[in-house]
Amino acid sequence: MTAAAAVPLTWLYVPGDRPDVVRKARDSGADVVIVDLEDAVAPDRKAYARSATAELLAEPLAGTDGVPVHVRVHTEADILALAGLPGLAGLRLPKITHAATVHHIAALAPGVALCPLLESALGIEHAYTIAASHSQVRSIAIGEIDLRADLGVRDDTGLDWSRSRVVVAARAAGLAPPTQSVFPDVLDLDGLWKSCVHGRALGFVGRAAIHPRQLPVIERAFRPTAEEIEAAQEIVAAALTDAGALALPDGRFVDAAVVASARRTLALAERVG
Repeated sequence: MTAAAAVPLTWLYVPGDRPDVVRKARDSGADVVIVDLEDAVAPDRKAYARSATAELLAEPLAGTDGVPVHVRVHTEADILALAGLPGLAGLRLPKITHAATVHHIAALAPGVALCPLLESALGIEHAYTIAASHSQVRSIAIGEIDLRADLGVRDDTGLDWSRSRVVVAARAAGLAPPTQSVFPDVLDLDGLWKSCVHGRALGFVGRAAIHPRQLPVIERAFRPTAEEIEAAQEIVAAALTDAGALALPDGRFVDAAVVASARRTLALAERVG
């Protein structure tokens, strides 16, 4: 799946102090590889992770396989070391709470695509202003592990309000739908599937993973099904013959909003192949 023509559904995190793992990750089937310089790297390995990642990104990594590489940074030193490197496709910015921070980072890394991560109550409260803060912001996402701890949420559904708020903020700011946060149990693929189905119902498109075995489940969960594509085609075809609201033979009511949703389904189906 080429980066220029596709909607990424799978984002694979890999530790920045393991450049050999980063190289292997580009053959994992993930649409995007995220090199992690933050939580996945021990404090005494962070300097090495930064230098190893800078060396790795000194040459374009996307190449013919079309797998872009993003980096979740930890410090301003990381940003300064990586900004402008030809292999860097974007920066993921942890623990963002204010738009001013995004402006500061954009000045340090001009032209680089930015994805602020909202991982606290304050970040969620400022979701729209962060999403709309700068033209370099191409997406926003939630860091659910930190957010869960900040809110004291025990049940997974306790995060649904925050999730929906981020989906709305992204849409209001004209950004692509956000991707879901990681599912931490790499062995519970059934739980991952159910969580993805729930996330898709909330408006997320695609998900970050922490192990390659999670990738096929995520991709299958977020691809439009044959039934969804067929229903969308029927709606769009009916709309071509009637500009107003109408009812399909099976009783479904169709108006402009329903047609727009159907067209988004067909566009996603086309772009994910």
